[in-house]
Amino acid sequence: MDKQQLATLISEGKAVLGMELGSTRIKAVLIGEDHAPIAMGAHDWENRLEDGIWTYHLEDVWTGIQDAYASLVQDVKVQYGVALESLAGIGVSAMMHGYLAFDKNDEQLAQFRTWRNTMTERAAAELTELFGFNIPQRWSIAHLDQAILNGEEHVAQIAHLTTLAGYIHWQLTGQKVLGVGEASGMFPIDDATCDFNEQMIAKFDQRIAPKGFGWTLKDILPSVLNAGDDAGILTEKGAKLLDPTGTLKSGALVCPPEGDAGTGMVATNSVAVRTGNVSAGTSVFAMIVLEKALSKVYPEIDMVTTPTGKPVAMVHCNNCTSDINAWAGMLHGFAAAAGQEVDMGKVFVTLFNAAMEGDKDCDGVINYNYFSGEPVTGLDEGRPMMVRMPDSKLTFANFARSLVYGAIVSLKLGMDILAGEQVKIDSLLGHGGFFKTPGVGQKLMAAALGTPVSVMETAGEGGPWGMALLAAYRVNRKEGETLEAYLSEKVFGDNKGTKAEPDAADAEGFNAYTKLFVAGLDAERAATKSMR
Repeated sequence: MDKQQLATLISEGKAVLGMELGSTRIKAVLIGEDHAPIAMGAHDWENRLEDGIWTYHLEDVWTGIQDAYASLVQDVKVQYGVALESLAGIGVSAMMHGYLAFDKNDEQLAQFRTWRNTMTERAAAELTELFGFNIPQRWSIAHLDQAILNGEEHVAQIAHLTTLAGYIHWQLTGQKVLGVGEASGMFPIDDATCDFNEQMIAKFDQRIAPKGFGWTLKDILPSVLNAGDDAGILTEKGAKLLDPTGTLKSGALVCPPEGDAGTGMVATNSVAVRTGNVSAGTSVFAMIVLEKALSKVYPEIDMVTTPTGKPVAMVHCNNCTSDINAWAGMLHGFAAAAGQEVDMGKVFVTLFNAAMEGDKDCDGVINYNYFSGEPVTGLDEGRPMMVRMPDSKLTFANFARSLVYGAIVSLKLGMDILAGEQVKIDSLLGHGGFFKTPGVGQKLMAAALGTPVSVMETAGEGGPWGMALLAAYRVNRKEGETLEAYLSEKVFGDNKGTKAEPDAADAEGFNAYTKLFVAGLDAERAATKSMR
């Protein structure tokens, strides 16, 4: 469509909006009838460490959403010369998991505890044993159970427990619901019903019965919906929350809120069995849609679902590109001190391209990128550090390659478990900032995981675009049309992206790096205990 046609489409209220609240950016993407992005907006933000808890303030949530939406509106005005007054559909996504508790008066009861916290070790372990199902520390139910174990007074007053995406959706529509993929990061899902597992709910209620809280778990959890289900409409209050200017009208169809894992699956067309995707940004996770259940419970593997309820094995690592960003900032500062003004984008491109010139095993230069704890390697806290053998060659190329390897080595350790389970993967697609420099992150990820990795042209759009696609599916879905068919036939067609095959020498080098990385984990553990 040309610009005039797109301007008409926007003016007629036929565009669809997807928003996602990531760890460091809130992004908004507007799509047209062909599902391609036609306008974008963003807002930078950062989590806070307060009283030992990683959190965001809810007022910052709305400030950020409104700013991202306002920048989208401005983009529409600049590109098309029209005002954005109405929308056909809306979808909201955010970082999965965490803990947002409210009382009967809808007042927040405790700090928002994000996915990044590793403070629920006892609860997660006890619930895993109780359910016979892996409950990671970041899951909402682990946070709730830990709050009970801690004797926190607010627990008795809980009337509603939700995630960040669920909270925003509730404020926009009045509906206390979650998409099944997002819900699967709160509490285990029954594959047969695509709803919270009733037997496990009963076990949890029995566990807490002596406390006499006056509520059962089902009382306080959101309702679970499937992709394409009716999740309400944008209310007048919701429209004003998005657009305080009052220009945006109410009435847009809103799809079930999903987590960043689900939107990543949608954005890479990885919702069918034997497909998978890798999302690599502040955190990194791989999602593989399974043919059959794993043989046993693995603490390193989360079991979640697609937005349509199919079982998914998820390897989630809390740390990925944060340390690359930190080092890039330092290098940018060095260049400035030397009188060389270098664009930050060029710093990243130079860093990633230099990585391809380094020794395949980084010659013993090892980077631990742990800003926070990393459950995959059994660490409750993190201390970013770089170590090397005395005779290692600390060249810029080896340094750069070690940073890139360090961002994904923990993911490799988790994915090796799935390889041992003989999990079949027909296609693995990558998206997120790690893949922005063409050919580098993709090629080294393929070497790390021992499987081809494809990146689509739309990979940079990521989660907000995936959320917009879910909203478009809600608006356009025909009777009996599955999400898998909608994506394959109407969105992606023959777009398979560019594929990188694993290089044998890169894989051998990564394996050597991994062996030394694991051997040095005791040094990382010692640092977390000693450096306070």
